[in-house]
Amino acid sequence: MGKLRIVMLPYLAYGHITPFLELAKKLSNRGFTIDICSSPINLSFIKEKIPEKYSSSIHLIELHLPNLPELPPHHHTTNGLPSHLKQTLFKALKMTKPQFHQILSDKKPDFFIYDIMLLWSAVVASSLNIPSLRFYTVNAAIFSYFFHFYFNPGEEFPFPALYMRDYEQAKMTHEVVDDAEVEVDKDNVTESDKFVLVHSSKSIDGKYMDYLCGTGQAKVVPIGTQSPEDDVGNLDNIDMELLEWLEKKTEHSTVYVSFGSEYFLTKEEMEEVASGLELSGADFIWVVRFQKGEQVELPQGFKERIGERGRIIEGWAPQQRILKHPSIGGFVTHCGWNSTLESIEFGVPIIAMPMLYDQPLNARLMAENGVAVEVPRDENGNLDRVNIAEKIKHVIRDETGENLRKKMNNLGENVRSQREEEMDGVVDVIQLLLDEKKNATIAEKS
Repeated sequence: MGKLRIVMLPYLAYGHITPFLELAKKLSNRGFTIDICSSPINLSFIKEKIPEKYSSSIHLIELHLPNLPELPPHHHTTNGLPSHLKQTLFKALKMTKPQFHQILSDKKPDFFIYDIMLLWSAVVASSLNIPSLRFYTVNAAIFSYFFHFYFNPGEEFPFPALYMRDYEQAKMTHEVVDDAEVEVDKDNVTESDKFVLVHSSKSIDGKYMDYLCGTGQAKVVPIGTQSPEDDVGNLDNIDMELLEWLEKKTEHSTVYVSFGSEYFLTKEEMEEVASGLELSGADFIWVVRFQKGEQVELPQGFKERIGERGRIIEGWAPQQRILKHPSIGGFVTHCGWNSTLESIEFGVPIIAMPMLYDQPLNARLMAENGVAVEVPRDENGNLDRVNIAEKIKHVIRDETGENLRKKMNNLGENVRSQREEEMDGVVDVIQLLLDEKKNATIAEKS
């Protein structure tokens, strides 16, 4: 295809940036040159994640959000952003429209891939006659769920395995989606507009892809999953000590506990998780994160009681290295999609504790695949330490874990076997849209 240039614009969240960077690497491997556009604070994060071998093919472009008193530059990312500023951040990003127009004018890319939350950016690309493609940074199952209720309000979703409980619906924030939908004109959608990339594989949610394609309203193209990098970062002394501790544990005896980079447990949730881990009797590594400027205390005496049975890590942990370690027997997770895909990659059964947004649907998709158990909550969505302990014990100590692990390993093998074919499909769609633009240009001249 030659050295074609693609500009990418992800939303300002790590959970969106990570799949964009994965796609950039995949396309770079296919001979494309990639420019990723984001705020300076996010680019500093991205820069650390780009291996040396991509330094000449993946480039970064600064996008400067307006200087708002309530939104200083260190808040030009969702990471650590107070929840009341999320809508302000979304609107501030949209205010960069003239600047982004200038960036595209200067770069003159052959193609543009944008976050489905940022539909305004496609309008900018279209005004410059640059073909574009939407990227939905989670899976087709979730896309089909929300797609169904958007186009068929009041109709029951045809796949009962996916559902949201009342308290989960209440926690969902539709502000960003509602703002984005202003750009959508359902009566003026071309066939090319119907293409959408998803961060998944047919092995995981192929029937939901088929459902979407069958509606005639969307043409879903999976990008597949990403192979883990050989070098996932340098380890400091604390990380080395952690891995040495893990070496002393027996196979599949330990659970890894993490709720992502952008969710912070409440005091009540912290107490239930801590007590559940204690009651389970399992060895564990628990990554604990706090909102900037805040500190939620662990139950009194907890560290002393668990002793050598557990490790508590504040902030960041080498997640991929931990998950692929043979001592890890389960992943207690919020079911953020990137973490879920890592669990599939390394064959680790999921103990699902979804917290908000689309995470409950991810958890139920994994349960439908037979690779996860979900911790039950009460009718108000509250966690209970006994339920947490019981699910951990089932996965670590009885046949439940072995059955989940076998299915997870099979799923991982199927996903890996489809990587190249699915990326072939992505490249084919890009070529199709480039050819359409070329033919339209020839037709206009003739």
